[in-house]
Amino acid sequence: MNVKPTLAALLVLALPQIGSAELEKSELDVKKISRTVAYSLPVFHLNQLPFDSTISTSAFNLFIEGLDPARSYFLQSDIDAFRKDADNLHKLLRKGNIDFARNAYDVLMERIENRMEFAEAQLEKGFDIEVKEDFLWDRKEADWPADEAAWDDLWRKRLKNEYIARLVSKKVYAETETNTVETVSSNVVAEAETETTNTVAEAEYDEELEDAKLTPEEYILERYKQFQLTMESFDEEMLLQRYLSSFSLVYDPHSDYMSPSSQEDFDINMKLSLVGIGAMLRPDEGTARIVRIIPGGPADQDGRLKAGDKIIAVAQGDEEPVSILHWPLYKSVRLIRGELDTTVVLTVIPASDRSGTRTKKIDIVRKEVKLEDSAAKSEVKELDLGDGNVRKVGVITLPDFYADFSATSKNLKDARRASTDVRRLIREQMREGIDGMVLDLRNNGGGSLVEAIEISGLFISSGPIVQVKERKGVQVLPDADPTVEYDGPMIVLVNRLSASASEILAAALQDYKRAVIVGDSQTHGKGTVQTLMPLGDRKGSLKLTTAGFYRINGGSTQLKGVVPDIIIPSYLDVMDIGEDSLEHALPWDTIRPAMYRAHDGFDKQLPLLTAQSVERLETNEEFQVYLNRRERLKERYETKTVSLSLSDRLAEAEAEKELDDIQSGAFLNDEEEDEEKTTDLILDETLLILSDMIELEKLAGKSELLAPNLSTK
Repeated sequence: MNVKPTLAALLVLALPQIGSAELEKSELDVKKISRTVAYSLPVFHLNQLPFDSTISTSAFNLFIEGLDPARSYFLQSDIDAFRKDADNLHKLLRKGNIDFARNAYDVLMERIENRMEFAEAQLEKGFDIEVKEDFLWDRKEADWPADEAAWDDLWRKRLKNEYIARLVSKKVYAETETNTVETVSSNVVAEAETETTNTVAEAEYDEELEDAKLTPEEYILERYKQFQLTMESFDEEMLLQRYLSSFSLVYDPHSDYMSPSSQEDFDINMKLSLVGIGAMLRPDEGTARIVRIIPGGPADQDGRLKAGDKIIAVAQGDEEPVSILHWPLYKSVRLIRGELDTTVVLTVIPASDRSGTRTKKIDIVRKEVKLEDSAAKSEVKELDLGDGNVRKVGVITLPDFYADFSATSKNLKDARRASTDVRRLIREQMREGIDGMVLDLRNNGGGSLVEAIEISGLFISSGPIVQVKERKGVQVLPDADPTVEYDGPMIVLVNRLSASASEILAAALQDYKRAVIVGDSQTHGKGTVQTLMPLGDRKGSLKLTTAGFYRINGGSTQLKGVVPDIIIPSYLDVMDIGEDSLEHALPWDTIRPAMYRAHDGFDKQLPLLTAQSVERLETNEEFQVYLNRRERLKERYETKTVSLSLSDRLAEAEAEKELDDIQSGAFLNDEEEDEEKTTDLILDETLLILSDMIELEKLAGKSELLAPNLSTK
């Protein structure tokens, strides 16, 4: 069926014919800034890589792909023309010349205007929504369009994909509609075309209502209009930040150039003049991607925003949303931050939808992060041994390695610190007579290095905890306190979101053979330290990687993270989460091991503990359902095409919605819709592994007692 929409109302949204956008000049000394960055990167970065043609070519690729991540606007002829300068950009930058960036931007704006005209014509022409064809949405490795015919066909499919996605969204994903797909395709289209005739009186702007009143064609054109306006608003400072960051990001994904405006925002954030939602962001293909949810923050308490979600638009309360596609991160953060107790509405592409065809809106009230909400928590659980007896085990959940630095620096006795709280909780659990302990570091993205060392020291007598490699050498950081708060059976539970300080603690206790590590296939893998280096008045700053973390056994925590002794399959393992998913991540390497003495440990028990866990999970029906869902999520992540048949997409929609729900609960547990209890399958199995450890230790103790008697006979 060919759908030809009526575009009477749509013509209001048509863009005027404007020429190539002029890049607004800034008052910055672009030449001096560019030269400073070019000479600083190879000197101050940890790796001290030469600023040469290799760096130049990689920066070229990052910059071009940052402008056109879907490889849809530029033609192959454009790329060929750009590439003539690719291996000389480092030389030009040393001279303070960024003309390449300006030229690429000008060409992009011409291409955007051309594609806007094509989109208007194609949307008026309509689509055959029943023909069987696919659209390659993941174009990271695809060729650039070879000619105008290939360009037009790519855009026909792209627009058709967005059109069908809008129809499906209106029918299946809208909260006001029932989640059924019984209505035939023609009815869906009819509903979409006639929705604009329904009027509702509203005193204030209602984003959901305004979107619903738009036909799919109007909705799509409006999004492209916002994108074009965003790109037209680029000024020289924004382009400079993007271009210079392309060079710094070649050194590693955590190094970045911060323009003067970005630096000002950073300073405001440090002074807490404004508050936000409690999330760490990074640029990702023109969006602001959630890297980490801050424990205790508004987003954490709300629960809907997840690591991996991509923010594409921001609205202030009831106001109209503003697209932030391709905005510099500092400008996006400006919109997200605001005054205390005000509401920000985020338009988000869920992490589970890699094709970017579905969005959801999340409203969050800005609050300050309350330390109490991110503090360590304790629980004593009783495990039924099946013979009428129970075994008490303690669980300490640590969301963050926090510290009240102001109070600590003043030596105040009531200064709140993670290590102080964990020490108190350990003592409380021991008074209750626990037989074993789980330290839960899942989703703990790090924090104070000092606190990580202090907490590690609660479980060992004394010795080195971590090694820090800088350009000037290696420093070993020890726990000097010989006091041991707990020396019984212990598990450290981790996942792909356990990063930085969490990895330091887990690695240390694994190297000492003090605890068994349980969790995902590996932790996050961020084993580097960044330093903010000001470049001078009105020049901005460089955030550079200047040091790396290494285990006491000599291995880095970078990239590989910490590999658990016992791995429990996780949703996170099939998602793009972790250092190994980032381009130009620094490699794993080793240095000389520190001097330390490992415990007898549980390493001899690991084969049996692993076998018992595998056998148990194979017969656990609930966990097998979990694995089935995990496999479906994996298939979604590996699929790079989407059907352009409406009937196929409607048939798939319910399954897709269920996968969205899976992703929403993927970061801690597998929650069931039950008011009385939630099931944390990973923690439940971890507690059973701990119980096995306790039992094996008791049996080993009995064997030792019997051994002398046996030897005398």
